[in-house]
Amino acid sequence: MDNIFVPNLTFSFEESTEIISKSPLPVDAHLMINNPDEMAPRYAKAGAASVTFHFEASKEPLKTLQAIKARGARAALAVKPQTPFQEIENLLSDIDMLLIMTVEPGFGGQSFMSEMMPKVTQAREAIEKVDRDIWLQVDGGISVETIAIAARAGADAFVAGSAVYRAQSPSEMLDTLRKLAVGASSL
Repeated sequence: MDNIFVPNLTFSFEESTEIISKSPLPVDAHLMINNPDEMAPRYAKAGAASVTFHFEASKEPLKTLQAIKARGARAALAVKPQTPFQEIENLLSDIDMLLIMTVEPGFGGQSFMSEMMPKVTQAREAIEKVDRDIWLQVDGGISVETIAIAARAGADAFVAGSAVYRAQSPSEMLDTLRKLAVGASSL
């Protein structure tokens, strides 16, 4: 977060590259920044396994997706709640992961926007028509009460911040969320 695209500030590029270099797990860098066309490829080059940037902040989303892939990372595109799916549908063949925000980006602890589930379903239906492995992620308000709703709508990747970090046992919460998502998607 850069305190421009969203009204909060988190890690600098330098701090992020240090985290990426020391993480034993693959890192998905979700960039909520004003200049993703320039910065997203740099995160890929720094070793992020995937780089997610916001469509609304990009001047050249196709070029940025291609630049991320050229540097060896999965290319992911995020859309804010008010952005219609149709605005990015033509980019699906170049996306490795589509992130549909279920809150306004920039603040943790917001309530899940269930009104985004038709967009998730619409995206899932379009993804099924593309002959590629595209993950469909949701981010915002994911909890034990909402993860099954998102999974049934078609999401197969989930960002759960507050639910995990506020839990008495974060690892147990992760296990619970995973079971709920798998159970809902197998229905």
